[in-house]
Amino acid sequence: MRYFIELSYNGTNYHGWQNQPNSISVQEVLEKALSTILGETITVMGAGRTDAGVHAKQLFAHMDTDVAFKIDTLQYKLNSFLPNDVAIQSIFKVKPDAHARFHATSRAYVYRIALRKSPFNFDQTYFLKQSLDIDKLNQATKILFDYTDFQCFSKSNTDVHTYNCDIMEAKWEVVEDEIHFTIKADRFLRNMVRAIVGTLINIGVGKLEVNDMHTIIQSKNRSEAGYSVPAKGLYLIKVEYPDTIKLND
Repeated sequence: MRYFIELSYNGTNYHGWQNQPNSISVQEVLEKALSTILGETITVMGAGRTDAGVHAKQLFAHMDTDVAFKIDTLQYKLNSFLPNDVAIQSIFKVKPDAHARFHATSRAYVYRIALRKSPFNFDQTYFLKQSLDIDKLNQATKILFDYTDFQCFSKSNTDVHTYNCDIMEAKWEVVEDEIHFTIKADRFLRNMVRAIVGTLINIGVGKLEVNDMHTIIQSKNRSEAGYSVPAKGLYLIKVEYPDTIKLND
């Protein structure tokens, strides 16, 4: 049987989602927990890989096993076994060919910028001392919808075959003492969201003009775009799939 596992995690203590040779990852922690509880070696495939320090409010992974178990019991045991910064939200049966990565139709991220220093969110937001012009930020953000090739925001030396992404939503908004940037697309390049945010911040603080966004994207050159903002402010918040992947009980 193939199962989807919905989980969330605070990425502060992890070197990203994906297994690393000499660093702890969320995938490694989850696979160890599953293997221990089910009594067989379990590997999981995630919907995508978050970088070191990035958080996830919702990420899905799939696993295959012939071991019989009650879903509620497995979820309870996993949450008891896993560290406090990783939580299982749900487990459900899917069709044998359902794939956590390839069948995802969209992914959404939010980047949190703190407007004032706080002892309670310093490791989960990016504290920015400069003031940001929200109107300029949103004007520049709209330019993203004019393009599909976002090579300028991609980490160098990646093994992707295309830099094209279909951006469905993107906006800035003030949320209490924070500014949030939310973006949704069919796929994202490595480091893409953090590079977009850094570039837009340069516009929001007046270092660049709104129309410079066109020049940057058309350049297809990472060095033309802005800096990569810290990972700690980035959250994967939603991954969507077609309903057809699920198996009816």
